[in-house]
Amino acid sequence: MTETLPERIRARLRDTGRASRLAVGRLDALAVAGLVAAAYLAGYLWATDRLSVRSGLGSSVTVVDEPLARAFERTGQLQFEPVALVDLWVVRLLLSPIDLFVGATLAALVGLNLALAYLALVQPRSCGLGAGAGAAASVPALLSGTACCAPVIVIALGVQVSGTVITVLPWLLPLGVVLLLGSLVYVGGLVDTKNGRPVS
Repeated sequence: MTETLPERIRARLRDTGRASRLAVGRLDALAVAGLVAAAYLAGYLWATDRLSVRSGLGSSVTVVDEPLARAFERTGQLQFEPVALVDLWVVRLLLSPIDLFVGATLAALVGLNLALAYLALVQPRSCGLGAGAGAAASVPALLSGTACCAPVIVIALGVQVSGTVITVLPWLLPLGVVLLLGSLVYVGGLVDTKNGRPVS
């Protein structure tokens, strides 16, 4: 008896959940997820002008008046008002809770995607895949992770963008999240969750 589409989707989601638990339970995969997520979050904050590197800053924290109300004020299509300025010697962070939450969510999804791609790469034979399948699994994670920063990249490069393209840019953040979730489910199905060790 063949499985129906909803049954196959549920099975794939269960596989993704098991693979995600395996990834955070293994030190090597957790290290991949943590390093990638930290680098992605730093890049996201830098690209959105929330993080900068300067010399001679010292260490201080300055909070605006009524930070809770200010946190929900928009400064652009996909950006919100910073409520604090944090200086740590050479790093300056404009702390915007909503922007930080969005960046951290994207960073976690990218980190988990690449941790699962790493697991699919180090144990492809045990899940019946060719040696190149694990490397191919990392491609959706890398491509989908770039969608959220496309508006920033376009601005940073100074590319002349037509009015039609500008109207599409706000959709790239939700599209990036959907692609990250989709690639997470795809790569999660490539990981052998029964054998938690890499295949030699």
